Amino acid sequence: MARQPRLILPGYPHHIIQRGNNRQLTFHHRGDREWMLQLLQEYAEQEGVDIHAYVLMSNHYHLLATPRNDTGLSKLMQAVGRRYVQGFNRVHQRTGTLWEGRFKAAPIQTERYLLACMVYIDLNPVRAGLVARAADYAWSSHAHYIGLRNDTWLKPHALYWELGNTPFAREAAYAELVNQGVSPQQQAALTRSTLKAWALGDEDFVAHLQSQTPRRLRPGAAGRPFKAKS
Repeated sequence: MARQPRLILPGYPHHIIQRGNNRQLTFHHRGDREWMLQLLQEYAEQEGVDIHAYVLMSNHYHLLATPRNDTGLSKLMQAVGRRYVQGFNRVHQRTGTLWEGRFKAAPIQTERYLLACMVYIDLNPVRAGLVARAADYAWSSHAHYIGLRNDTWLKPHALYWELGNTPFAREAAYAELVNQGVSPQQQAALTRSTLKAWALGDEDFVAHLQSQTPRRLRPGAAGRPFKAKS
């Protein structure tokens, strides 16, 4: 069965996952992670992609990003993936593939899921048992959004700016969102939609997107349509 074309729509935030092949380690030490962040910064600017949030785990990473054109996100991921593997293989004296095929991506409804996706990304290290609090993990955008670090290359989304009228107010409000966490339903929806490459949002949102592309945005008649829960 032929796979569907990747679903990337400019102007909409996308949740992106790239995994290591056979769950192998993709980041061994600090230098690997710094190299990845350097590449993301370089190619996001070059390809017209606003990266809002990220987390680098041991064998995969997540991004929340909005492409400003039709091809930018794919070009970003291809260039970063290729150059990262070249450097990774050289440093670790290895050959061969590193990534598990194509990256996974899904557009998400901004008002309903963008902040939830940021929180979901920040809490990955907590769910994995690596740290007790999101603030204790160095390799995510969480520290930037609560005022502990300034990642100048990140592009905060307008919804983040609406959390408060001052930097302190925004940081405190966002820290509270992370403290509250995401519901099991939101977590499952964010994971499933991205791995299956389906749009995530309410019926009106999906219908609006469907008018812009011939590519199916939800599972077809062979299965019961997936209904996201808030």
